[in-house]
Amino acid sequence: MSSDHTPGGSHPSTDSSYTFDPRIEGPWTHRDVAANGGRFHIAEAGDGPLVLLVHGWPQFWWTWRHQLTALAEAGFRAVAVDLRGVGGSDRTPRGYDPANMALDLTGVIRSLGASDAALVGHDWGGFLAWTAAVMRPTLVRRLAVVSSAHPRRLRRALLSDRRQIGAAEHLLGFQRPWVPERQLVADDARIIADFLIDWTAPGHRPDEKTLLTYRQAMLLSNTRHCSIEPYRWLMRSMGRPDGLQYSRRMRRAVKVPTLHLHGAADPVLLARTAAGSGEYVEAPYRWRLLDGIGHFPQEEDPDGFSRELVDWLRDPEPDR
Repeated sequence: MSSDHTPGGSHPSTDSSYTFDPRIEGPWTHRDVAANGGRFHIAEAGDGPLVLLVHGWPQFWWTWRHQLTALAEAGFRAVAVDLRGVGGSDRTPRGYDPANMALDLTGVIRSLGASDAALVGHDWGGFLAWTAAVMRPTLVRRLAVVSSAHPRRLRRALLSDRRQIGAAEHLLGFQRPWVPERQLVADDARIIADFLIDWTAPGHRPDEKTLLTYRQAMLLSNTRHCSIEPYRWLMRSMGRPDGLQYSRRMRRAVKVPTLHLHGAADPVLLARTAAGSGEYVEAPYRWRLLDGIGHFPQEEDPDGFSRELVDWLRDPEPDR
C-alpha cells in the first residue's frame, strides 16, 4: 500500500497512533448539518443552484471529489453528503430503511437553506434519490441516478432475474448476522479493495491510494454494521408489510427531468436491470449507457462523467 496518501498514508495496522479522518482536505469546506433527527457531514464547494451528491456502497462523500470541483467551476453549489452511518455522519441504531434515509437527504436540502436541489445519487444513493423524488417532489428540482435501477425494477430483478441475483450475491451474504461485519474489517478491510477492483471495468483500476482511503473509511467505528443495514432491509422486507408498502408507494411517477447514467460493463447492477426505469418517469428522461465503464462512472471516467452531468444540468430543456 502507498504511504503518501493525503489523509495519513500509513497502513492502519502498522501505525497505532493513526486515526482516519473522513474530512479529507481539498478545494472544498467541511461542516455538519442537522436533518431528520441526525447529524450529517457534508463537503461543499461553489455557489449557485444546489446540487446534492449522494454516494453508494462501499464509499463515502469522497467518491464525488472530482465532481465537487467540476460543478463548482460550472457555477453550481456542489454538496457531497455522507449517508447515515457512514463517513463523518451519525451512526444511529436504526433508521436505515429507504423512506427514512430519503428524508435524511431532503432534510439536508432544507438545512442548507435551499428551496430545492438537483439530486445526484450513485448505487444505493441512487436508490434513495429515486425515493426522495417520489416522497418530496417539491424539494427535488432534477434527478440524476448513476449505477442504480428504479426501486421497483430492482425488486423485480432480485426476485426473478437469475443473472441479477447472481451479480448481487454480496447482498445475500449481508443477510447473515455478524459474519459480514467481521469479514468487512478482516485484514484491515481488504475485501473492500477486492469489491472496488472487481466492480470496476478493466483499464480503470483504482490506484492504491484510492483503495486505501475506502478501506480506512470502512474501519471507522461501526461503519461495517451501519453501511450494510440498508441492504438487510432491502432483502428482508420484500415479503413484509413495510416492504410491500414502500414498493406500492414507488409506483408514483417521478415528475422532474431525469438523467440516468449506467456503465455498460457494470458487473453488480446490470444494465438490463437499470434499463427501463424510465417507465416510472413522467418528465424528460435521458438514458446514457457508458461504454467500457463499470460500477463507478464518477471515478472511472471523472472528466467524461462530469461533462455529461454539467451539460445536462445546464440544459434548460433536456430531451426525452
